[in-house]
Order: sequence, then structure tokens, then C-alpha cells
Amino acid sequence: MTTAPHRTKTLLPLNSPDASLATVGGKGNNLARLARGHFPVPGGFLLTTQAYDDFVAQDNLSEWIADQIRATSTDDPDALEATSAAIRQRFRQTPVPEDIAAAVCRAYAELNARPVAVRSSATAEDLPDMSFAGQQDTYLNVLGEDALLDAVRNCWGSLWTARAIGYRSRNHIDHDQVSLAVVVQKMVQSDASGVLFTANPLNGSRMQTVIDATLGLGEALVSGLVEPDHYVVETASGEILDRHLGEKATVIRGVDGGGTQTEQRTHADRPALTDAQIRDLVILGRRVANFYDAPQDIEWAFADGALYLLQARPITSLYPIPEGAPEGRL
Repeated sequence: MTTAPHRTKTLLPLNSPDASLATVGGKGNNLARLARGHFPVPGGFLLTTQAYDDFVAQDNLSEWIADQIRATSTDDPDALEATSAAIRQRFRQTPVPEDIAAAVCRAYAELNARPVAVRSSATAEDLPDMSFAGQQDTYLNVLGEDALLDAVRNCWGSLWTARAIGYRSRNHIDHDQVSLAVVVQKMVQSDASGVLFTANPLNGSRMQTVIDATLGLGEALVSGLVEPDHYVVETASGEILDRHLGEKATVIRGVDGGGTQTEQRTHADRPALTDAQIRDLVILGRRVANFYDAPQDIEWAFADGALYLLQARPITSLYPIPEGAPEGRL
């Protein structure tokens, strides 16, 4: 049994009541709420935005970044890419402050030094009116202290990808007002994974659950390498209304020494899920939607028969319920 990481200004247990949008970003805040709600969230810890702020306070790094951004036309894609590359290279060359590195290594040891997933969590993401998902980076199956600290630095640097800089500029988000937290969780070596919508994004129905599933890690689905299995389920009854098995010829799995590998497989149309697993997902989706009192976009994984909740965020593209219409009819 692992113990909870010590609480500091720069590091919090995953279920900490001190986790907020300002301290741990959108993804971290959502995961902390779900962990406190006793959902099946993989264990881990949160590096707060204070850790990022301490990192960029070294050697006038934050001032240097501001100078780089001011000197760059965000309408020039090549200039934006060059500025992003320079900033991210500077991040890779800057050491993690000793106190933060020590806290990370202690918390990692308390996870029994097993592989972890390292995900960035920005203070402007996963908000109901700001579809910011995917702007920052994720590192899977990270093994060892050095690799973990490298992944943390790379996550911090991902706040400054050309895509993220351009996104903030287009949406009038002040570059000086955003920060980045990092979520570190035990790695789920998933047999099947995917996404679940607790309302149907295509027709707006709040009475249908939509599931996309693939084999192995969900990165194959997120990156568009596979055509997933697709299910539409009547939420109340669990009846599968539509079932389409995709060509899942590409599978991404964790490697024993750390990192991931991509495999090609035969029998690519074998279902990723059993009907019982589909029912379990629908039940989980209902619980999460009720918890937030809003339709949710959920990332999930099955490993060794157990279901894990990897992330939940509001569905930002859903048709609103017409005024006066009963929600149960939609």
C-alpha cells in the first residue's frame, strides 16, 4: 500500500482538497475532484503551477520568454515555430530547481517507482467555454527519476508550442497570465481504451451514450491511427442502438524499459469491448455526468479487467437544450 505524497506549495496528492484551477490547472483540478469523489482514478500526484513559476523564475527565464513572444509575429507560422523551438530548447537545458526535483523523486518513490503517465495541465484548459484539450503534451510509460524529470520539463515547455501560443493569441488569452501544472499518475497498461460521451454529440440527445474504443493505449485513437469501434447506447436501459467495429490494425503498448511502441496486428476487427464492459462504461458515464451535473467527455481504460477513469471534461460542442424543453426528451 502506497502512502500519500507530502503536501507542499509545489506538490499535492492527487486527491488534495487544495487542488484548484489556479493551482493545478484544468486537468489536474478535474482529476482531483474525481479522486475525492471515489471514482476509479489511477493514483498519483500533482505538480502545481507554483512549481512552474519557480522554474521560469530562474535566470530571468520568464522575462526572456516574454521578449521572444513580443519579437514574434503570431501571424507568421514559420516565425512562431522558430520561437516555440527556441523556448522549448531553453526549457530542456534549464535544470529543475533542487527542492522541486527532490519532492518529485520522493513522490515517485511512494508510487513504488513504477511506470507513470505524465500529463500537462494548463490553467486555461478544460473550461466549459474554452475547448483547450490537446494543446499541451502527454508522456506515457515514463520509467525512472531522470526520465520523469525530463518529462516534467517537456510538459512545462509544451505551454509554448506554436499551436498553444497561436491559440492563446487568437483567443486573447494573456501569455503572462497562464501557467502549467503537471499530473503524474500510475501508468495504466490498458487492454482497451477510448472515449465516452454521456450525450450524443451528433444529435444532441442527452439520453444516449456514445463510446469509441480501441485496443491498447488510447494514443492510437487520439492520434487518428485507427478507426475505433463505435457504439451508441440508450443510457437508461443499456440497450446498444448502434454498433460498428472499426479496423484497429495499429496498437500502441507500453514497453518494459519505458516508452511505447506501435504494433500492427491481424484480426483488426476483433471487438475491443465485451457487452458487459460497454454496460460498465455507461454506468460510469452516468455517475460522472451526475457528479458534474453536466454532459461529459470521458477518457477511460480497461486493464486486467479493471475499469479506470483517466479524464473527464465538459462536452463543449453539444447543442443546448431548448428553453422549456424537458431534458429527458432530448
